[in-house]
Amino acid sequence: MWGATSANMLNMVGVGPFITIPLALAAMGGGQAMLGWIVGALIALCDGMVWAELGAAMPDSGGPYHYLLEAFGPRGLGRLMSFLFLWQAVIIGPITIASGAVGFADYAKYLLPGLDGWEKIALAAGVCLFNTVLLYRSIKSINILSITMWVVVMGTIAWILFGGMTHFNASVAFHFPPDAFHPSRQFFLGLGAATLIAMYDFSGYFNVCLVGEEVRQPGRTIPRSIIISIVVLAVLYIMMNISIIGVIPAQEAMQSKAIVAEFIEKIYGSLSGKIVALLILWAAFGSVFAILLGYSRIPYSAAVDGHFFSVFARVHPTKHFPSFAVVTMGIGSAVACLLSLSDLISYMLVFQILLQFIAQCVAVFLLRKWRRDIKRPFSMPMYPLPALIALFGWIYILASSGWKFVATGFALMIVGTIAYLWRARVSREWPFQKA
Repeated sequence: MWGATSANMLNMVGVGPFITIPLALAAMGGGQAMLGWIVGALIALCDGMVWAELGAAMPDSGGPYHYLLEAFGPRGLGRLMSFLFLWQAVIIGPITIASGAVGFADYAKYLLPGLDGWEKIALAAGVCLFNTVLLYRSIKSINILSITMWVVVMGTIAWILFGGMTHFNASVAFHFPPDAFHPSRQFFLGLGAATLIAMYDFSGYFNVCLVGEEVRQPGRTIPRSIIISIVVLAVLYIMMNISIIGVIPAQEAMQSKAIVAEFIEKIYGSLSGKIVALLILWAAFGSVFAILLGYSRIPYSAAVDGHFFSVFARVHPTKHFPSFAVVTMGIGSAVACLLSLSDLISYMLVFQILLQFIAQCVAVFLLRKWRRDIKRPFSMPMYPLPALIALFGWIYILASSGWKFVATGFALMIVGTIAYLWRARVSREWPFQKA
């Protein structure tokens, strides 16, 4: 339970909330960006219940690959849907890992102002490769490392909250621009952009589902670890954001490149700012670690089932972990560090929404209606409301995204469908199976 929850939280926190606060404030033009975190928390909690129900019912490593295969039909459309998930996962995995590493490098500039260009890219790629070396070991030692990193992350957030509470100025925190809450087109576009950033900070609550076979008592552990992770971090994120803009005015904060370090420096001095910067770098490092752990299991699980390239099924001869998948994801993430953090975030979420998150919401309805043979150790309360809220939340975020990212996502879907049809024709699978 503690290992699963700490891995989820590490995946969620990383460097995201420490560097995205200015982006969210800029998206809405002031402190009203807190609405983005509130809406994001609601979507995350509802989508978390989708993951909890699916993960508890099918605790297999690879998670969504199995959910989509079973929900849409293992002998029919489910093969295409699960293949598209694998298709995007091989791309999303390195992108998601790289986002934490690039965030690490961006934040390192607070300590090393001259860090830029190829040096910054090399640092980010180095973080990916070093985590690959760390993960080249058994799951037992990984559990210990996850909990250790989680303690450091929670300690850093506690320091931020203490500083905010003891120096909080309500008139600064709740000073909003004129017409800040006027329900205009610009308001809803800004809210969508702020929510997208918030969902990047929340993303990772499902990490435990990607290693379902390595979880004890999955029917209880998976739902509890997901819901606890979301609720705890939703409260902490909102408190942390309010604390910071209660010390640094929102209009000033949105211009910052290292907002938390500057916040601590303003309260406690330069040395404290450097110390918290080091702690945030540790959080970013831990995020890369946890994400690489989860995503490396996805192509491995599919390859074991014969639905992906067989080389990904290769395991270490003595420690029995998916060695080829870990190395491949690690090297791919190092290459993805060539992209900027903002582009990594947008591509990551848009690809996942189009090829995975929306399909999973639909999968809950299909499984409940057509697959009553699959036991559900956890059933979401107030069904179908949480699944519907998550579904429409993802559609809203998608509609608020830039056309470049959405168009690229659809292109990825089309190319993936063509790739599946080509593979299915060669192997005589659906829809080309023999009569």
